[in-house]
Amino acid sequence: MRSLELAFQGAGKVLVAGLVFGAGLPVLYALAMRALTLGSTDTTTADGSGRSQKTVLGRVLAGVLVLVVLGGIVLGLMLIVASGFGKAVSFEHVVPTFVDKK
Repeated sequence: MRSLELAFQGAGKVLVAGLVFGAGLPVLYALAMRALTLGSTDTTTADGSGRSQKTVLGRVLAGVLVLVVLGGIVLGLMLIVASGFGKAVSFEHVVPTFVDKK
């Protein structure tokens, strides 16, 4: 019975990793693009040309979300590169670093 519990724990970890690196990052990017329209105003002049005025809050929120996406991409690349060199990525001092496998 213990092996079934361990199997579900492993499946849960795989599911979380898949959501974070698989579907999570594109969703965050889509939310960042959507945040750019947060509170924006569209104006149309008499000659028919249009203009969209974006808010500071929308730009800041979009910037933060894009930075999170870029951080996830860099972290994923670090994990791939580390395994290629026979190393591991350690978060011992908060900043991810390459360390020898134990």
